[in-house]
Amino acid sequence: MATTRLHGRDRIVSLAPSVTSILLELGAGRELVGVSKWCKDVVQVGRRPQVGDCWKMNIDEIMRLKPTMLIGSVPFAPDTVVKLLAQPVTFVAINPRSLADIERDIRVLGRMANRAAPAENMIRKMKKTFEAVAKAARSTSAGKRPRVYCEAWPKPRISSPPWVAELVEIAGGKMVVTPGQRITDQEVAAAKPDVIVLAWAAIGSRAKAASALRNSRWQNVPAVKNRRVFVIRDEWLNTPGPPLMKGAAELLRIIHEASPKGSE
Repeated sequence: MATTRLHGRDRIVSLAPSVTSILLELGAGRELVGVSKWCKDVVQVGRRPQVGDCWKMNIDEIMRLKPTMLIGSVPFAPDTVVKLLAQPVTFVAINPRSLADIERDIRVLGRMANRAAPAENMIRKMKKTFEAVAKAARSTSAGKRPRVYCEAWPKPRISSPPWVAELVEIAGGKMVVTPGQRITDQEVAAAKPDVIVLAWAAIGSRAKAASALRNSRWQNVPAVKNRRVFVIRDEWLNTPGPPLMKGAAELLRIIHEASPKGSE
């Protein structure tokens, strides 16, 4: 099936909320002709068709939108990649791990959507927001850095991605487990976090603080003993793009409202 352009303009189908949030922030809404089923939880997508996600999709439904580009984010289901590569359309998969990676992806998407200047503006806006959060953290913490565990999924237990660890540092905390990895209850208990943050993927703000507070293996963890377990909307931490600005501000509020005496 041949792809077409509308009046010379690219037709982009986004398969990830991060891609959609970046493209809309860049002003590429006219080019964005389809989105994943999760994108509406992160940004206003209007009446754009929803076409599944990187794990499960109807490729014929996607191709009916006559895209010139399909853009998603790792991980993909292997059979999905095979189907996408078989189509006569540009396919791009981003795979950020750090804040620097996210900046790079914004620049790449900016060039692809002919929005290079807005991409640089977005990067400056994000950096300025993070600098303001870091300044506020320094003025609040008095040199103390609460120990923080951020969780992206409970079963199996997975710690939040590496860029979240960077946001925790920016907000004046210290991530005390390896980010973006499967973590055991024992490892969390041994790390002794002062603050536990739950931002479960694709759950919004419906993570259950009680699951941490009632965990029998965590009863001697400072965050549990002092009931410093918090839920953050997962989109604010798990979407590597503009939503991270809200995530950084929320981490700042949580970490310093919950800051215990004697933190390192």
